[in-house]
Amino acid sequence: MCLAIPAEVIEIVNDQHALVDTGGVRKLISTALLDDLAVGDYVIVHVGYALSRLNPEEAAETLRLFAEYAALTAEAA
Repeated sequence: MCLAIPAEVIEIVNDQHALVDTGGVRKLISTALLDDLAVGDYVIVHVGYALSRLNPEEAAETLRLFAEYAALTAEAA
């Protein structure tokens, strides 16, 4: 199973890399597949690469669903 996660760009490191944040987890990713990223943009990250941009509302909803799923699985355990 593959999982792509929405993340907010918090720093542009250079023309090929950015620092992103997902729920407090920060990671350096490759931006080689996208042009013109800016701080505040949301991207879909898979295996360390930004694959596409995501609007903030979609990102917030996806992250909310991830959190809801995590809470439900924690209750079940």
